[in-house]
Amino acid sequence: MLIIGAKGFAKEVLEILHQNGQTENLCFYDDVSDDMPEKLFGEFPVLRTIEEAKTYFTQTSNQFVLGIGNPFLRKKLCDKFESIGGELSTVISKNAEIGSFGIQISSGCNILSGVKISNDVIIGKVTMVYYNSVITHDVKIGEFCEISPSTSILGRADIGNFVSIGAGSVIFPDVVIGSNSVIAAGAIVRNNIPANVMAAGIPAVVKKELM
Repeated sequence: MLIIGAKGFAKEVLEILHQNGQTENLCFYDDVSDDMPEKLFGEFPVLRTIEEAKTYFTQTSNQFVLGIGNPFLRKKLCDKFESIGGELSTVISKNAEIGSFGIQISSGCNILSGVKISNDVIIGKVTMVYYNSVITHDVKIGEFCEISPSTSILGRADIGNFVSIGAGSVIFPDVVIGSNSVIAAGAIVRNNIPANVMAAGIPAVVKKELM
C-alpha cells in the first residue's frame, strides 16, 4: 500500500493500517516536504518522485490511499495517481461500527476509529470520516467530503460533494447541504444550506459565499 502524503492525516491512515495488520510493503509518498527522512518512523520508506511511485505500482503493489485532508487536493491527487496505474483503496478502522444493511461505501474512503454508521447509508468516493462521528439511517454523503471528529449527521440528511463539516457539528434530519460548502465547527444545522457557502452558528446560518 502507498499512502499519498506523509504528514498530518497520513499518520491517521497509518494507524488504521497498523491496527488492521496491513503494513506489509507500506510506503509513503511526499514530493513537497524538504524535511522528510528516508524512512518514516525509521520503518516506512518515503517515495519522493512520480517515477518511484510508478515503479512501486508495477513492482510491489498498485494499491494507494490518500493521506491528505483537503477535499480538493484529494481529488487532484486521486486523478494523478490513478493516471499512472494506481488503484484507489478504501481504509476502514476495525474499531468503526458499520451497519449490516444497505451500506454503500465507495472507493477511497477513510473511516476512522469510533465512527458509527447506521443502515441504508451511502458514502461517496474518497470521503473521509474522522473519529467518533455518527451517521444515522438513510444519510447520503457525496464524493470528496471531509467529516471532522465527533460530527453527527442525522436521518435522511443529504450532503453534496466536496463538503467540509467541522468538528462537533450536528446536521439535523432531512437537511440538504449543497456541494462545495463548509460547515464551521460546532454548528447546529437545522435548515438547508446552499452550495458554495460557509455556514456557522447555533442554529447555523450562511456567513459568506465561497468562490
